[in-house]
Amino acid sequence: MSAARTVKLAAWKAFRGVGAFHLVQQSRWRRGRLLILCYHGVSLHDEHEWDADLFLSAERLERRCEALRRRGVQVLPLGEAVRALRAGELVEPAAALTFDDGFYDFAARAAPILSAYGFPATVYLTTYYVDFPRPLFNLAVPYLFWRRRETRPGWREEARRIVDDAERQGLSAEAKDELARRTAESIGLDYDAFTASRALQLLRPDEVGALAAQGFDIQLHTHRHRTPEDEALFRREIRDNRERIERWAGRAARHFCYPSGVHAGAFLPWLRAEGVETATTCDPALASAANDPLLLPRKIDTMSVSDVEFDAWLSGFEPRLRRLT
Repeated sequence: MSAARTVKLAAWKAFRGVGAFHLVQQSRWRRGRLLILCYHGVSLHDEHEWDADLFLSAERLERRCEALRRRGVQVLPLGEAVRALRAGELVEPAAALTFDDGFYDFAARAAPILSAYGFPATVYLTTYYVDFPRPLFNLAVPYLFWRRRETRPGWREEARRIVDDAERQGLSAEAKDELARRTAESIGLDYDAFTASRALQLLRPDEVGALAAQGFDIQLHTHRHRTPEDEALFRREIRDNRERIERWAGRAARHFCYPSGVHAGAFLPWLRAEGVETATTCDPALASAANDPLLLPRKIDTMSVSDVEFDAWLSGFEPRLRRLT
């Protein structure tokens, strides 16, 4: 840990100790804003040890839920929260939970934890790999090499070369999956066992329906996890994505998340034309009524975010300090 980070965490603990977090949380400023939290995967096995920015451990997610309850932050469904925000009707410090991509581990790990706390959540589902139920190639190859990291010191470079070459050649999903299989075999791993574990895979249609029946909100994230700069292609991504989500979940899909956080002004009229009501970015801040509903900020929560930093975001202390400085 860097010296600067050590000092920051010590300062945050001191501010919390003297009640600064509580004062900000009870302020009109915080009560008029919404914290939208962004998550991706919740580890089935050891994925958070491989990529701590993409995967959270189940234990860490449970600690986050406990912190939300302990601090008295109201967890609302995203659509309801944004409507209340824009109408000036938020009366308590509020948060909304969002999970990008739609990994299978949401059903296996996150949903039981959230249900135990009574917390709603939005799952932004990209649908291509729901139709093609195999491990996500761009993640599977680096993860498989990581599993052999002790005997392959250059594993990052090997994995990056394979992924980049596949993209450069324009390989189909089927060809990429076969390449992942050959890669696993070449480094002594059982690809069938890896596939059977459901690690780095998305939900299946019946699992999407089951989550929707439990009350989780399944929403738009494009079909192919991309945001083309061509209007026709961009809108096709929304339509392809929506058609599948509404068929599987049995309810309207009107909320959107920009894949990888990539957003541009040109996208906004295209989203409006497709009937999208809200869209979330990865820009870290609390959402206010002044935000364009198609450019809502979110805080990405990862394994590297300490408990006191998470507390600083829940209370509004850290985003408030950022605005002041």
